[in-house]
Amino acid sequence: MKKTVWFLMVLLFLTTACSNTGTADEENDADQPVEQELSNEQEEEKNNDFEKDKNNKQEKEMNQAKQTSDEVPKPTYKIDEDTSSVIPLQKNVDEKVVLLTIDDAPDRYALKMAKTLKEMNAGAIFFVNGHFLNTDKEKKVLRKIHSMGFAIGNHTYSHAFLPDLSKAEQKEEIIRLNNLIEKIIGEKPKFFRAPHGENTNYSRKVAADEGMIVMNWTYGYDYFKPYMDAEKLTKAMVTGKGPAVDVPYSLLKPGANLLMHDRKWTAKALPAIVKGLRDKGYEMVEPEQIKTIQ
Repeated sequence: MKKTVWFLMVLLFLTTACSNTGTADEENDADQPVEQELSNEQEEEKNNDFEKDKNNKQEKEMNQAKQTSDEVPKPTYKIDEDTSSVIPLQKNVDEKVVLLTIDDAPDRYALKMAKTLKEMNAGAIFFVNGHFLNTDKEKKVLRKIHSMGFAIGNHTYSHAFLPDLSKAEQKEEIIRLNNLIEKIIGEKPKFFRAPHGENTNYSRKVAADEGMIVMNWTYGYDYFKPYMDAEKLTKAMVTGKGPAVDVPYSLLKPGANLLMHDRKWTAKALPAIVKGLRDKGYEMVEPEQIKTIQ
């Protein structure tokens, strides 16, 4: 009887041990897929990191190549010192172009005019005054116009009549605005236009010392009362004629430097002006195509 009991106890122990071993093996087998999955995820992460590094490197190389291809093209025009007209620097360059310029910006309509020109793929120089750059909103507008690809020119800080100022005051009007513009957009202007087109020998010197091309304009009509109307202004700018102000003949010619202002009627007329000039075979020269001092 004791032997039977002893035998049953040994048999029970062996059965339990085998059962526990099987459970442990099953648990180990159950863990293996999880560990394998984790290992696969880690391997996948490594592969993803490798692909990211590879893509980042390729993107960097592409950006560097793009920067090289987007470098400022070699100038093909210059501003005539006497007439302010745009003149080709070499043969085989389109002569039938005009330069669009907008003074007294950014007052109220400059951004709207910039958007119009951008939509029509037409370049221009926006000549700005410091007294339109007093607020954060005005500075933001200037940054926006510049970011859209338009050149920013110096039109003096307070639109002062330079011949009436001392040399120190003239210098202040020009350099103070240059420094302000640089602070806002990160670069100084390359073009200078005196209010009313009235320079002095000293203002020309200061502008040149600051690395700016001095220019006036060929014609413009929007500051004359008879042309403070979009339809009449369009006709005058497209034909070059201003009979209401004693200009019955056309001033439109290849290389014309066209003066406009930040005005309501000009902003309204701008699309028709650009279209009308193009219909006559003229294209708008891009400011970066013009040879500068800087």
